[in-house]
Amino acid sequence: MTQDQITLFALFGLVFALLLWGRWRYDVIAFSALMAGVVLGVVETKNAFDGFGHPATLVVALVLVVSAGLVRSGAVFLITRTLVDSARSLGAHIALMGLIGGVLSAFMNNVAALALLMPVDIQTARKAGRGPGLSLMPLSFATILGGMATLIGTPPNIIIAAIREDMLGEPFKMFDFAPVGSVTAIAGLIFVALIGWRLIPQGEDEGRRGNPMDDYAAYIAELTVPEDSKLIGKRLGELLEDSEKADVAILGLVRDGKRRYGTAQNAGLRAGDALVLEATPDALDEFRSALSLDFADAKREEHLRADGDGLKVIEVVVTEQSRINGKTAQSIGLAWRQRSVLLGISRRGKNIKKEVRKTVVETGDILLILVPQDNANDVTEWLGCLPLAARGLAVTEDKKTWLAIGLFAAAVAAASVGIIYLPVALGIVVVAYVLARIVPLSELYTHIEWPVVVLLGSMIPLGAALESSGGTELIAGALVELTGGMPPWAVLTILMVVTMTLSDVLNNTATAIVAAPIGITMAQTMGVNPDPFLMAVAVAASCAFLTPIGHKNNTLILGPGGYSFGDYWRMGLPLEILVVAVSIPAILTFWPL
Repeated sequence: MTQDQITLFALFGLVFALLLWGRWRYDVIAFSALMAGVVLGVVETKNAFDGFGHPATLVVALVLVVSAGLVRSGAVFLITRTLVDSARSLGAHIALMGLIGGVLSAFMNNVAALALLMPVDIQTARKAGRGPGLSLMPLSFATILGGMATLIGTPPNIIIAAIREDMLGEPFKMFDFAPVGSVTAIAGLIFVALIGWRLIPQGEDEGRRGNPMDDYAAYIAELTVPEDSKLIGKRLGELLEDSEKADVAILGLVRDGKRRYGTAQNAGLRAGDALVLEATPDALDEFRSALSLDFADAKREEHLRADGDGLKVIEVVVTEQSRINGKTAQSIGLAWRQRSVLLGISRRGKNIKKEVRKTVVETGDILLILVPQDNANDVTEWLGCLPLAARGLAVTEDKKTWLAIGLFAAAVAAASVGIIYLPVALGIVVVAYVLARIVPLSELYTHIEWPVVVLLGSMIPLGAALESSGGTELIAGALVELTGGMPPWAVLTILMVVTMTLSDVLNNTATAIVAAPIGITMAQTMGVNPDPFLMAVAVAASCAFLTPIGHKNNTLILGPGGYSFGDYWRMGLPLEILVVAVSIPAILTFWPL
């Protein structure tokens, strides 16, 4: 063993010990290890920052921006309304989302499948009043499992098919992975839905509790029926199902400036009617998007959209010194002076009997205001109100829902059939989202989990150094020596366990590149069919469930799920054991030695 190999093995051991300890944040540990590797001479200075431009790092960053665009466009609401019910039990929700994620990831890149479903899962968790950490990890694992079923589902399958062509003369075809991959995926999904999610630590950190502001008093708000609405002629009572799905209470109807109560449920809706609602900001936006309603001041909204880079929703608290205290939004000229619209008022459970913009505001009221994207601070200062802590409220661009979905679907399809490289495809989608104002330019970088980017950018050069120093070859040599004289099925099992362990430490793509030739060499040495060994490598390289760095999907959920580095193995370890136990018999059945 060379000095560089000893140094790298020691460095990796120290990194993982510190990550499991959890005292310091994972990005600080990883970057410190990278700097140590450079100083110690095991990572070349010119290659030190290659990880920050690596496709894996770029995909993670771009996917988070695309995911935000799908939320802003209303695509998430569309899927949530049609497929997901927050009233379902957690186990049933995980089973349904896992099934959807598994099927999608078989026919599209599993990172893209998670990008599409992750915001849906977070929204559902918020509506159900639970932290997203209970369901994001099962969803990530499900999309990883589903990707094993086809050639295009996951990068290791593509790599292994190419290596087979180089070394054996013919690649694997599109559905050659399906028999083994499908059986393994189904077994894994059943485990995740029934048992696995119960093993996730249920701590009280912010990531798992969700946003504490979600439990704050709801707003009394108004949304109007536009001229071309499909709701015209329907009774107000017919909207109850939609309001329940969005967790919105319909309090009444305003017509010709007058509030209607008792007979409102049976009233036929007309253009210009205003629905009086009680809801949280997110629920109000979902309801508006679902029914294509307008804000209370539709004309002012059109001017705002034409003037700026987009719209933003802010929450402010009224004090005794506030300009609006004791007055109405209409009387102080909020609309024409500040190009802003008062959407709702929260008054700690007290009724508001007039139209929102004509309601006299009191000290202690919380106002929900629609403002130009770059004008939030100016409006707050002009009003003399206190801003509430920002919690990422945004206006859904529901008129661009199908544009956002179409751009994303076209990029995924093009990448899946090899027309364009996945990171490039996602980059084009991000550019298109910005140009179409689906994602405001000012928010472009706020959606990226920068600690995760630093983690990946730091660990990739260390993994490459381990490979170039001969560390992985050292492991391979020890493996061949260890398995001498064993029956083929035992050798297959050991190869799979070692590959799976490497995949948890290194990038799964790098693991497939290293392990696939080793598998072929081992099979040829024993004089048996190499295809079972390649299948074992394919399954093992994909099934990285012990850490957040082995697979990009696990890295993506690290921040939004509020997980620590040591949370993954609790569900991941029994799942990896199950994968080995199920896939080895399946491989021997469908790919005889």
